Amino acid sequence: MTLLPQTAELEQQLNDFDPSTRKDALDTLLRMEIEPPGPAREVANMHCHTFFSFNAYGHSPTSLAWLGRQRGIGLMGTVDFDVLDAVDEFLDACELTGVRGSTGIETRTYFPEFADFEMNSPGEPGILYHMGIGFSGGEVSPKAARILSELCTQSAQRNLDVIERLNDYLDPVKVDYPREVLTLTPKGTATERHIVLAYIHVAKETFGSSQALGTFWAEKLQLPADDLPSLMADEPGFQNLVRSKLIKRGGIAYVQPSWDSFPPLEHLHELILECQALPCAAWLDGTTNGEQKMSELLELLVAKGAVALNLVPDRSWNLPNQEEKRLKLDNLYQVVELARTFDLPLNVGTEMNSFGQKIVDDFDAPELAPVRQAFIDGAYFVYGHTVMQRKLTLGYQSAWANAYLPTRKDRNEFYTALGRLATPGGPVIDRLNAVTDAMTPGNVLAHLT
Repeated sequence: MTLLPQTAELEQQLNDFDPSTRKDALDTLLRMEIEPPGPAREVANMHCHTFFSFNAYGHSPTSLAWLGRQRGIGLMGTVDFDVLDAVDEFLDACELTGVRGSTGIETRTYFPEFADFEMNSPGEPGILYHMGIGFSGGEVSPKAARILSELCTQSAQRNLDVIERLNDYLDPVKVDYPREVLTLTPKGTATERHIVLAYIHVAKETFGSSQALGTFWAEKLQLPADDLPSLMADEPGFQNLVRSKLIKRGGIAYVQPSWDSFPPLEHLHELILECQALPCAAWLDGTTNGEQKMSELLELLVAKGAVALNLVPDRSWNLPNQEEKRLKLDNLYQVVELARTFDLPLNVGTEMNSFGQKIVDDFDAPELAPVRQAFIDGAYFVYGHTVMQRKLTLGYQSAWANAYLPTRKDRNEFYTALGRLATPGGPVIDRLNAVTDAMTPGNVLAHLT
């Protein structure tokens, strides 16, 4: 793909908080291409946070779709905490950029069946990160809107509690939530990472000189003052350090969650199913006592409606400590096999909500060779469902799928096959317009082939 040289400013506009600016910038970039890009690579990042929750590199949904086109990433998916603000923008942008796209939501839930076990949220027994993927539109029913509002209200209250404790501890550095945190977000949905950025900024404004600033942070983070200049020079690393020391488990602003800190898992499933999307379990690395009972955990989650499993592969193999790598890589292989036995397609990605995380996993790494095909099949699956639901309302949860594809295995195979056929902007997408709910899955695939 060849572009004219004046693209840098337009690419910055892809991350503007104004949606019309983002759309206009993408339209202009596509018109400026001197020649179209080559075929996309068969690689996937189906778990990219956008700036509607927190993207470490500032990417909007539109910017991520453009990034996929630039880098030749064939399949991409967004996931944001507590909101569906990215859905329509990302899927529309993917159609324009030729990227197979999907969208999702993530939140922490309470799971009483494992109340005594740590699962994918270390140090927090009973608390489970859980997801919905394969959303097909951002316009939702009143019921779904109410649940989304509850998630955002609960999240905002947790943020306000964190700020109250931090303002007391970090005095004279104090943050005003609406003025200094929410303004860092495009639609007022803030995360812990936004809070950290706000405190770092206000501390600089308060102390000015590097020596006074270093003294302040040395005291508050309980670190040697001599270490602070080098730590602060690494801005991404320093942000992670502040978050770890002050907000995460053991920090002054941390409060151990209880049963009422997060919504029950079933409540999130209500939202996902109301939107005809896919409840998706999430796996950390197999080292917690809850994830060591992964078969039992998945059996419970599948009974409650989970139909897919999310993985972040890089943290299970790309590790400097060889013993840790051996353990976690073996855990990865085991959970991929377990997902196969449960007929759970895989949703894999890098998250991109922390500095240093990759744009896309290294699918050519020898360590991923045994599981690479399962990763790719899962990406095609969720895209295939998304296309069928968005274009025809014949997705995984539809009455049509229930009638013609009675098992998870049947649905997995059909939507994966369709995802491979339906290249965005290609002739197969046009032929979808002639598909009806009177056609069998076999008829649909034959019509599209």
